[in-house]
Amino acid sequence: MGLIHELTIFCLISSPYDIDAESQNFLPEFHLDKKKYETDYHQGSASFGMSVFNLGNAIMGSGILGLSYAMANTGIALFVILLVAVSIFSLYSVHLLLKTANEGGSLVYEQLGYKAFGMPGKLAASISITMQNIGAMSSYLFIVKYELPIVIQAFMGANNGEWYMNGDYLVILVSIVIILPLSLLKNLGYLGYTSGFSLLCMVFFLIVVIYKKFQIPKIQNISSGSINTTAVDYNEDVCTPKYFVFNSQTVYAVPILTFAFVCHPAILPMYEELKDRSRRKMQGVANVSFLAMFIMYLLAALFGYLTFNVHVEPELLHTYSKVFKADVVLLIVRLAVLTAVTLTVPVVLFPVSHTSIHTLLCASKDFSWIRHTIITIGLLASTNLLVIFVPTIRDIFGFIGASAAAMLIFILPSAFYIKLVKKEPMKSVQKIGVMSFPSPFGSIPLICLWVLRCLLCQA
Repeated sequence: MGLIHELTIFCLISSPYDIDAESQNFLPEFHLDKKKYETDYHQGSASFGMSVFNLGNAIMGSGILGLSYAMANTGIALFVILLVAVSIFSLYSVHLLLKTANEGGSLVYEQLGYKAFGMPGKLAASISITMQNIGAMSSYLFIVKYELPIVIQAFMGANNGEWYMNGDYLVILVSIVIILPLSLLKNLGYLGYTSGFSLLCMVFFLIVVIYKKFQIPKIQNISSGSINTTAVDYNEDVCTPKYFVFNSQTVYAVPILTFAFVCHPAILPMYEELKDRSRRKMQGVANVSFLAMFIMYLLAALFGYLTFNVHVEPELLHTYSKVFKADVVLLIVRLAVLTAVTLTVPVVLFPVSHTSIHTLLCASKDFSWIRHTIITIGLLASTNLLVIFVPTIRDIFGFIGASAAAMLIFILPSAFYIKLVKKEPMKSVQKIGVMSFPSPFGSIPLICLWVLRCLLCQA
């Protein structure tokens, strides 16, 4: 990935769109004092604690449901190594993004792309954000596809093949009846609380995962859609946790982790809303948020894996249905998660249809309900097709994590940094390290120095 990353940065830097922030009067001076910065952008009102909570909402998503599967196919030790690496890489790219925003004079991800590389940079950022949001929506609808039939079965009784027990039909029905009307609204401000509700649901889910680990006996086998827990099998391959695992599914681990940590398009808007903002203060917000999510991800993955071992599925919550056919606590978790993801889809869909696509295709035109409706229906229909025809949620995590999430976390922030931070020469240690980011031999020493400096500054 390091070679592809360096070639991508080289192609972007070689772009004919060499727009210098200073020459375009975006940033009259490299070092903005507080007064001039407040003149360009309004003063934020979000406190440090609220910013930590909001960024935690942006990081946390459906990716937590796939982490146990990743651990089952990497082993505990290798998973922890990968989790630490991806979280540090992601946090370091936040550092690059904040520094680039200060030097480039913009707090909009796509606008940084335009200032760095012209329209190709803006397209790269917009397409990556659109793909990431479509991937997020697909993962949410996959949860509806997996979990809603189980909830209906809990209330209606046995499954005799009725149409309303088919997950594909339910995804289409929920999309038409609930998601589409909410997505067509011109303003979704009143749905802003759903992100906080989603985070609370995931915290509740984590508590249940830890609790169920001590309630479920050791797994003996899985067959005919159910897991036998009536007898204890001490077979080493089934019951003993592995520390290092290498198989055909191990390759999905890094994309799943990358998908779980992507939040970078939300960093700059939150930076703008931060009260008494400074780059150091926003970096502190990111540090606390990433640490909290790291702990939650590790606990969810570990206890889910220790519960089911090799039997864990790509979507952890669905695995519990093989053990508990009727469990009140799990039913409450499913209802809460289903409500959260259903209400979150319009929030994720809205900026794609109303901002990204509208800006790219119809930037000079006024808002049109017809155009807005067509774009929204098209996006929702394409997302439904993905959910119906893509076999598992693992494939969504893998593809988006390896493409759009990698662009937003690794490639674009480093490319913007190299292009817009003019005060550091190309042969400086910082830019040489960024050029090789995330190549292990180039960026890990630089990141270690950066982490050490942060620790020393806080001490």
